[in-house]
Amino acid sequence: MAIFRCGKCAHLQEQPDGLVGANLACPQCGSMAPVYTTIHFVGRVLDKYFEARREIIRLKADATGARNGAAIATEASVSLDEIDLLNTDYFASEMQHGPIYEWFRPKQIRVQANMRGVDTTGFFDEVALSIGGNLPVLKDVLERIRWAQQKEYASTTIHLEKKSAEDASDISAFCQRLYDFSFVAKCFHNRQENNVRLILQTAPAIRTFFNGEWLEWYALMSCMQYTKERKKRFSCARSLKITLQNNDSYELDVFMLIDGKQPICIECKSGEFRQDIERAVTLRKRLGISSNSFIMCVAGLSDEHAKGLSTMYDLTFANEQTLAAQLARVC
Repeated sequence: MAIFRCGKCAHLQEQPDGLVGANLACPQCGSMAPVYTTIHFVGRVLDKYFEARREIIRLKADATGARNGAAIATEASVSLDEIDLLNTDYFASEMQHGPIYEWFRPKQIRVQANMRGVDTTGFFDEVALSIGGNLPVLKDVLERIRWAQQKEYASTTIHLEKKSAEDASDISAFCQRLYDFSFVAKCFHNRQENNVRLILQTAPAIRTFFNGEWLEWYALMSCMQYTKERKKRFSCARSLKITLQNNDSYELDVFMLIDGKQPICIECKSGEFRQDIERAVTLRKRLGISSNSFIMCVAGLSDEHAKGLSTMYDLTFANEQTLAAQLARVC
């Protein structure tokens, strides 16, 4: 159906598609007004909506004393020096996501942000950084927990007898940290049998974390730390849902906008990734992002393998250890 809206009294009415472009008298006040296509009308409404959003963000920026009287969304931020990246809900706000909304709007891409995805007041970020910083040693713990979750087992045992003393110490400390942060219900260190027994949590958020979401948290925190160290302004999102003009939907694992204009999109894979390569290439092209700025971060991928895949496809491949180095090439 087409849309008729009176510019004088705001009367709104559906009309047959055949009347698109015609001028009709308003049945309520008699004023003449055109009939629009639904897409045209919705587009105009969205333009006004985003214009109002920008004004709200500007006013909030003024109220919080943003530097230079920031008048646009990309400048609406507090000093990063004041923010503890590992313990803040600052990024879980509409204002922080504002520049990202604005970047997608000209592309006519609808965006739905996940505010909890960038709230670091919990412990997902800390544990993710522990994993990503020592994955070769902790990989066995992750795989055993994930396997036990899939089998619906209540516990799993981490055997240490074949580990070096240093690796065994790191694993034991990590398991204790999982317990301290309530990622597992109980943690038993059996020194006589040289193992650690973990009683698992069943909460969906914990299961999802061990099933691969930890890499998203790691990538997010790596990006945030890198840009903060270089004193760059940024907006960030995790698990960002987007809908293209043709209604194709995607979820972007990590999306960052540097200085309001430089996009970085990171797709995170902690398991099999090959079947997702073509989809990622297609998405990169549809978003208009350069191959250097669209990164597929694959946990445990060798440097040589990552380099070879980057040469073969219009994407950049990295592992958890080389992600920061790739960011340095972009911004």
